[in-house]
Amino acid sequence: MEKMLEGKVCIVTGSGRGIAKEAALWFAREGGKIVVCELDENPAKEAVAEIKKMNGEVVAVIGDITADGVAEKIVKTAVDTFGGLDVIVNTAGFTWDAMVQNMTDQQWDAMLKVHLTAPFRIIRAAAPVIRERVKQETLAGKTVMRKIINISSTSGTQGNAGQINYAAAKMGVIGMTKALAKEWGRYNVNVNCVAFGAIETRLVQLKRKGEEAFIERDGQKIPIGVPEEGRERWKTVIPLGRAGTADEAARVILFFASPLSDYVSGQTLICGGGYGGF
Repeated sequence: MEKMLEGKVCIVTGSGRGIAKEAALWFAREGGKIVVCELDENPAKEAVAEIKKMNGEVVAVIGDITADGVAEKIVKTAVDTFGGLDVIVNTAGFTWDAMVQNMTDQQWDAMLKVHLTAPFRIIRAAAPVIRERVKQETLAGKTVMRKIINISSTSGTQGNAGQINYAAAKMGVIGMTKALAKEWGRYNVNVNCVAFGAIETRLVQLKRKGEEAFIERDGQKIPIGVPEEGRERWKTVIPLGRAGTADEAARVILFFASPLSDYVSGQTLICGGGYGGF
């Protein structure tokens, strides 16, 4: 049986960890050629090693996707290494929470930069590549479907206290998805969005009393994790009674990257175990 992504060149941002890593692994299993994009070198190396272990084709780009020139570097690496570009998954991101009266401009700007501006820059950098390929394919009488999958959140679809910055950015991702689907339908590009609810990643790991887990961004230590009482609440507010796994989340991304979604565009699929909505 032919693999669903055989020969497809796939950019996956943030793919050293979590949902994005699982998506990259699924893409590789299905024959995709993977561009792993990661801020930190060690997780990127681990993802590359796993993909190579399954005889997949992979290259890594290390860098901050919000930094000038990195979006262009990612697209150039895909084209220079594998000769094309077929799938873009804009997954990289983090949260930096505070109630509105305590939120700084730095916190606000950081969420817009990583969740909205960085995907926009990657898509913009890909535009000339995709348009030229489509022109060549049209002259040859071929139709090739390409995919862009953006990542939102149930915080974006319905808001969440303490996350006005994250919610605004993630709702913006949905608007960007719908606009681009209208612009790029003529290029045979499906543009869709997945809005995740509670998914087991390091950002929502158990936060124990007296222990501090954090990530470092922009010179700041940003706390991560969810206290036990918050995680217990998932059992009552999520109809399926639990958080999803990173693998379950990645399979939804795989659907949008595959030919199974060739006539689906401009849509937001909520992956939240029954929780979340508009």
